[in-house]
Amino acid sequence: MLRFRGRTAVPLLAVVASLLLSAAPVRAEAPGPAASARVPVVFVHGYNADPGVWGGLRADLRADGYADTELFSFGYDTHRSVNEVLSGELAAYVEGVKRQTGASRVDLVAHSFGSLVTRWYVKFDAAGRTSVAHWVSLAGPNHGTGTAWACALWDQACRDMTPNSYVQKKLAEGDETPGDVRYATWWSNCDEVINPDGSVPLAGAVNNGAGCLDHNALLGDDAVSAGVRAFLRS
Repeated sequence: MLRFRGRTAVPLLAVVASLLLSAAPVRAEAPGPAASARVPVVFVHGYNADPGVWGGLRADLRADGYADTELFSFGYDTHRSVNEVLSGELAAYVEGVKRQTGASRVDLVAHSFGSLVTRWYVKFDAAGRTSVAHWVSLAGPNHGTGTAWACALWDQACRDMTPNSYVQKKLAEGDETPGDVRYATWWSNCDEVINPDGSVPLAGAVNNGAGCLDHNALLGDDAVSAGVRAFLRS
């Protein structure tokens, strides 16, 4: 057993299993035509997951008054590279949301690996900084996670998540939270996937401790949901 931050980490095989939860690659859900009364929200799931993970937060936003036509989920093949493939696919999806809602900007809410995809888009895409109003990261490996070494030999996304990877170095250059975008992160001190826990917070962001929650538990936690929704209203 390995020990980190004074606690016992889950066995390596359990971590790999958490990273490799079976999920078939999915296509991005096509935005439906509508006139958006609010800033549309685009959800970006994490590694080897799918848009279904956002059911709880989507329901909470609908209860707050969002219409289904203002909530979008970007689905993608999480085994490809952040910088060469996925950020470009996200950019095209965001442009589609903007065209079909009439909105000039969107809010991005990402979990885990999705945080790297969205950060690269905001930082390096020509339209990224002007197309995003709020950026949210739940349990994102924003400075890398050592657990990603377990699959880095055969998976590009895992390599992108390792500390000091090309993606990590480029994202760390200069301002971590560039542009006229409001940034927030939520992190857990019991996260079995993000190691170390301090990988999540970013300089210049509103960084929120979520308490002792499992990696995926941040997706359905009531307090995290309330915090995210309040941040999107700010």
